[in-house]
Amino acid sequence: MDASTSFWSTPVGWTLATTGAVVLVTVGILISVAFLLLADRKIWAAVMMRKGPNVVGPFGLLQSFADMIKFVLKEIVVPAGADKAVFLLAPVITVITAFIVWAVIPFAPGWVISDLNVGILYVFAISSLGVYGIIMGGWASNSKYPFLGSLRSAAQMVSYEVSIGLVIVNVIILAGTMNLTAIVTQQQGWIWNWFAFGGGAGTWPTVLVMFPMAIIFFVSALAETNRPPFDLPEAESELVAGYQVEYSSTPYLLFMMGEYVNIIFMCAMISLLFFGGWNPGFDVSLIGLETWPEWVANLFYLLVLCIKIVFWFFMFAMVKTFVPRYRYDQLMRLGWKIFLPTSLVAVVVVSAWRVFVVGS
Repeated sequence: MDASTSFWSTPVGWTLATTGAVVLVTVGILISVAFLLLADRKIWAAVMMRKGPNVVGPFGLLQSFADMIKFVLKEIVVPAGADKAVFLLAPVITVITAFIVWAVIPFAPGWVISDLNVGILYVFAISSLGVYGIIMGGWASNSKYPFLGSLRSAAQMVSYEVSIGLVIVNVIILAGTMNLTAIVTQQQGWIWNWFAFGGGAGTWPTVLVMFPMAIIFFVSALAETNRPPFDLPEAESELVAGYQVEYSSTPYLLFMMGEYVNIIFMCAMISLLFFGGWNPGFDVSLIGLETWPEWVANLFYLLVLCIKIVFWFFMFAMVKTFVPRYRYDQLMRLGWKIFLPTSLVAVVVVSAWRVFVVGS
């Protein structure tokens, strides 16, 4: 063991390495939010045959940064009857929970902040805390409109978390692990090894169950992140913009940032769980990847994962453009009467397949 290796294994070296990884991931996510938000607006404009943001910077590329500066410099207005401490704490909780859940996301082999064996349980635990920021924001505003919006958002998020949880259980059963790195590693090779297509030899007939589960995960992710057509907590025509109606300036920016970070996270999760993660869908030996330097190969894997995340974000944006908003009773019925029973039956079928056909 050389001196450099022994240094990074010490508490000081580990702290510096972990801090550097956290900063790198955080900055990367922030930059991604800026440009994907611009892409969201551009896609929406293109479908409506408009140009979208095209003034600030070349092709409008700096529009998101201009918006951020505007929000930061504006005065923070707190309603007179609001609980000031809770009012300002709510968006902070929302954005913190949105960021810390990325700690277990593997971007390439070995490129993960914390490679937990119970990574999926960590995701469940942290993502379920996000609803508290919304509830606190709606209640602390001391107004009936944001309070109603927060209640509807809480009911919606809790309802679809159940479906998402049962869908992910199917992946856990097939993979036999809750470690996200191990789940992605099991999908290496050709595209039919991805869990959306059954998971490869021995489990390929489960494509009849797993591909619909991937679709349910995608639709539930739309509802979980309050995206159209499930943006009932923010429906301007019904609730005057929902739980964040009393927010302005930086607190409002934090709410929106938390929402978009969660959207990107859901795009990453569907890529990791169902569509191979960083695996390109073919045998990497065809391009001699095993002979590349490790860091170059990992950059290739990172690029593959980023392309998949951008693709699923594009799908999020396209749904926003052409699917009309659901009524609230339709939204809840879809979650409790269709997605929940379907995903529960899928768990039974995949479990039976794993036990009686594949074996342990």
